[in-house]
Amino acid sequence: MLSHASLLSLISQGCDSSLNFNLGTCAKDLILRAVILGGNMLDLNDKKITGSAIKLNSADNVAVALSEIKAGTNLLGTNITTREIVPPGYKVAICDISQGDPIKKYDVTVGFAKSDIVAGTMLHNHNIEFREFDRDYAYAKHYKPVEKFPEDSRATFQGYKRADGRAGTRNFISIVSTVNCSATVVHAIADHFNEERLSQYPNVDGVAAFSHNTGCGMELTGEPMNLLHRTLAGYIKHPNVAASLVVGLGCERCQVGGLFETQKLQPEQTLRTLVMQEAGGTRQTISRGISIIEELLEIANQSKRETVSASHLMVGLQCGGSDSFSSITANPSLGNAIDILSKHGGTGILSETPEIYGVEHTLTARAASIDVGKRLIERIRWWKDEYAVGRDVQINGTVSPGNQHGGLANILEKSLGASMKGGTGPLMEVYKYAERVEADGFVFMDTPGFDPVSATGQIAGGANMIAFTTGRGSCFGAKPSPSIKLATNTAMFERLEEDMDINCGAILDGDVDMEGMGQRIFDYFLKIASGEKTKSEKLNLGRHEFIPWNIGITG
Repeated sequence: MLSHASLLSLISQGCDSSLNFNLGTCAKDLILRAVILGGNMLDLNDKKITGSAIKLNSADNVAVALSEIKAGTNLLGTNITTREIVPPGYKVAICDISQGDPIKKYDVTVGFAKSDIVAGTMLHNHNIEFREFDRDYAYAKHYKPVEKFPEDSRATFQGYKRADGRAGTRNFISIVSTVNCSATVVHAIADHFNEERLSQYPNVDGVAAFSHNTGCGMELTGEPMNLLHRTLAGYIKHPNVAASLVVGLGCERCQVGGLFETQKLQPEQTLRTLVMQEAGGTRQTISRGISIIEELLEIANQSKRETVSASHLMVGLQCGGSDSFSSITANPSLGNAIDILSKHGGTGILSETPEIYGVEHTLTARAASIDVGKRLIERIRWWKDEYAVGRDVQINGTVSPGNQHGGLANILEKSLGASMKGGTGPLMEVYKYAERVEADGFVFMDTPGFDPVSATGQIAGGANMIAFTTGRGSCFGAKPSPSIKLATNTAMFERLEEDMDINCGAILDGDVDMEGMGQRIFDYFLKIASGEKTKSEKLNLGRHEFIPWNIGITG
């Protein structure tokens, strides 16, 4: 850890010019490179950074308040005095900024000055303008392959080997509805298998129902139905699932038979089906479903954990309820953990397409090929030119009220932090929503920013674990994959400790550096993958977070 004197000696340092294509590296080296400004720089007695702001790059014209800065506070080493209160996570101008000039954070444009701004002024969306600007995609120009560890020296965990070569971190039985009309039935079947009944099957983690609000009154063919089929099949044959029961009504557009045909599924001992109109209706379907699950439990309970390579870990990367500390602590720390995982042959899935907008050029430049980079931009353009045209959604500027209260002015600033979750490695592949992920390393899946919908796509693609960063305090779970919650700041972690797994705010408290936090997260991946329960699992979250993306019309 750096002492007070060491930080003072490093004040003149800033991130290198490669930052525009390597945000994660800059964030990882934050403690060594950032300029700390404030009336109280470090209180070494309690290791707290108080009354201070942090300048994240030597080229920045703003600093971020680490705690509340009172009006009239002189920023250390400058002649700048704050003109108003600057709340924690908000930005303060550290030089005069002219109207129209870019606002720079991590030497990345996060907006433009609406009017002339005097040094010492607090900045937020009242004086920062969101607008489009040109970016150089530099396809694959900065691609550098991951240097993987030899297979015999890779980390391991205790997982469930599956017949298709994948490995699970959990051992669930899934009950999947093809249509909303069978939603009540699948939940009634699952609810029958309470903790007492499941105690007879120690190797089974649970029986989970996956219902949704569509499956009929929708387009019969085309991408909306293809997407739904992919999503349902991804949960039916998920590596965290030992056996599945699929339940339909009988007259819906998303037919059991059609689903099985398009996804090349076959009824077998561990994959069973029920159709309510053929089984005698609600009560008889529930009764028959319970009997089937009892049979499947006997089969699933035969599975046992065994040692498998960390290359089988596939982590869906999520962030929600973000704040300005997301880009300083949790997101780059998670990115560091994904860099480590990639060296062990594992996979990290970055998603939430609206939340990379504005920094997508930092990903295309690291793409494994020009084609991979162009596929990412094709998804961005679909959102901008077709899906979200004229809509008041994040990709068109405005972030949620919680993000705004956390100090984020617009989607450009949120994307700056969100993209860091993927780490610094090459972008190996780009997937459509719920497509099965085959590549290892850092990949991207096109999803909305709404966390349950996004995580549903990642899990359908094969994610056997979710890592979720949050600054405001999202309370989230996603069966059948365990969800690890990473808090960006200590105050929120302590307030919501029942829901949070790891406190990345310890970086700002001076208790650990970025590299140490990344290793801590990776080690936690292995523990959770081996069966230790996350906070969300202890609270039994994840029963209602299965939400396939509905991109079509209802008619």
